[in-house]
Amino acid sequence: MVAPRQRIQHFLNTSQIRSASAESATGTQTRSLGSLFVLSAGLILGITGIAKVWSSLGNSKFLALVDPIIGIKFGQLMLMVGMVEIAIALICFFGKRQSLALGLEAWLSTNFVVYRLGLLWIGWKKPCSCLGNLTDALHISPQTADNIMKVVLAYLLFGSYGLLIWQWKRGRPAGSYAARVRPTD
Repeated sequence: MVAPRQRIQHFLNTSQIRSASAESATGTQTRSLGSLFVLSAGLILGITGIAKVWSSLGNSKFLALVDPIIGIKFGQLMLMVGMVEIAIALICFFGKRQSLALGLEAWLSTNFVVYRLGLLWIGWKKPCSCLGNLTDALHISPQTADNIMKVVLAYLLFGSYGLLIWQWKRGRPAGSYAARVRPTD
């Protein structure tokens, strides 16, 4: 017959194992959700980056206009932003550090939000030409494309910041900072 003390100890040990196993499974699920988000963001940035680069090489009169926020021609701006998007997409696909990809996605989407707020501030009424000539090829109106890109921007912004915050909280030990710091003496 097993002593009560041994039963309690066995119960505590198996409970800890189950708890650690459940925590590990939750962490794995969130990591896969993070990986799925990074890959989907990479796909989005790859497509929009290629569309911008492709459009910047065209001969539309729009490309010769000067951007009211940045102050360079739209064609040059689209080429630069498209190349940045493609670079971040490659990091999303081939990078080893998920936090780097999420940080770059958060940085880029924050810049897009600030840019759009700047356009609102100066009273710019035209829809964003984020997809360049791709809207013509897909037979989508510029306003519809602009609305789609707003949803995509919200997805990138909230997804990247949400996962970064989750990773940050997950990596921190419980308790206050003072409780975590221990003297070495």
